[in-house]
Amino acid sequence: MTDVKKWGDEDFWGLGFEFDPQWLLTAEQKKIQAAIIELSRTTMRENAVESDKKLLFPRKNFQALAKLGLLGLLVPKELGGMGQNHTCAAMVVETIARYGCPSTAMCYTMHLGAIAAATLRHHDNKTIQDILRRVDKDVLVGTLSYSDPETGSHFWYPVSSGAEKVEGGYRVRKKASWTTSGGFADWYVFQTTSPDFGGNYADLTVWLALGNEVKAEPSKWDGLGLRGNQSGTLEIDNVFLTPDRMVGPKGDGASSNDEAVDPFFLLCSSSCWNGISLGMIDIAKRHTTMKKHVDVGMRVADYPTIQDYVGEAICDTNAARALVFQMAKAMDQLTNDCDWSIHRDVMALPRAQVLHWMWQVKFTAAKNVAHVTDKMLHACGGTGYKPGLGIERYLRDGKAGWVMGPTNEVLRQFVGKSALLGFASLDYWNQAVNERVLANEIKKLDAAGKRALAEKLMKEAQGKAAE
Repeated sequence: MTDVKKWGDEDFWGLGFEFDPQWLLTAEQKKIQAAIIELSRTTMRENAVESDKKLLFPRKNFQALAKLGLLGLLVPKELGGMGQNHTCAAMVVETIARYGCPSTAMCYTMHLGAIAAATLRHHDNKTIQDILRRVDKDVLVGTLSYSDPETGSHFWYPVSSGAEKVEGGYRVRKKASWTTSGGFADWYVFQTTSPDFGGNYADLTVWLALGNEVKAEPSKWDGLGLRGNQSGTLEIDNVFLTPDRMVGPKGDGASSNDEAVDPFFLLCSSSCWNGISLGMIDIAKRHTTMKKHVDVGMRVADYPTIQDYVGEAICDTNAARALVFQMAKAMDQLTNDCDWSIHRDVMALPRAQVLHWMWQVKFTAAKNVAHVTDKMLHACGGTGYKPGLGIERYLRDGKAGWVMGPTNEVLRQFVGKSALLGFASLDYWNQAVNERVLANEIKKLDAAGKRALAEKLMKEAQGKAAE
């Protein structure tokens, strides 16, 4: 028999466990889930309202999560962490977003992404190991900074960055247009072009910076939703970093992206969107079953239209959740339940094999939350339009899903283009020449135009050769 979901001493007022894939969780993971639900009831849900109103970073929620050991969820047990797997990570983020605070869930997603990137290459780095050991005890919130003001959603192309080898270490610079927890995180994992990269933007290196080494402007943050996540600009202004601050070998950035940063970000951010969808459905259930139209003697939930709205929302959201958990289980199998020791071999990149599936995971969850948030507002009517019910805040939070990079436009093109033309056609760093387009454009030139183009190209080639 399915356990009864509780909200304190009472039965939970939203969807019960009969609509949750509890069979995917171990007994230990169910205990973690129950602890987060209780923490949401007593602490995080109330703090979410405060974060939204005051644009307040959810530090208090992170302090509460640290007491449960959850900042070290993915940290290996030998370093004092929980040593949990991808399935648990997806469940934890979804649970925080659903019952507690979506802003906290997104900041926590970035924290797990930073943990993953650091743990991927922690084996011979005592500085990283020290941080991982202390994440819960000292409430060390990590985050990722991978955006670039010049390339937008194409975060893998850091034009406004660089690193130079100097005596005793490196001089590193970075500008980011969006950094969740910017100015509030205690440590940052970020990416730049490698020292001596020679103009090849595929040559990337990952770094670790501490909170006092970054410049942020949190006072300028004012987003439509996820207002507590402080996703503002960030700059690392020619900061000197010692060799131990390089996360992995020089030039490891692309591998780190494909193996750690992207898989965990796409998995956990998708879980956040699913959690928001479920949170909306929970609120809609409570409101529509309690709200009565006295003139006809019916509750709002008694109308077939409302039942249709909620039924479709549950079906679509559980389809999105199923894809998330399917891929979490796939990565669990590929990595022996997220065993970081396999990455002592820097060429071991099992998660990268399924990255194109992770694109589909994020697209599906972000598309679904956009639809569900609208329909649950419709189900709750005018009352849902007011902040007090909570629908309005979740709706604004959910709208971030589609536009958060990689945007859904980028991802669906990735999937379609790779399926039709092969993965090499994606050309992340704009290095491959499209011969078809080039030939077609040249064909349009008359003889004089072709001669002028040829002369221009010859001058450019001679200039390059002389460099």
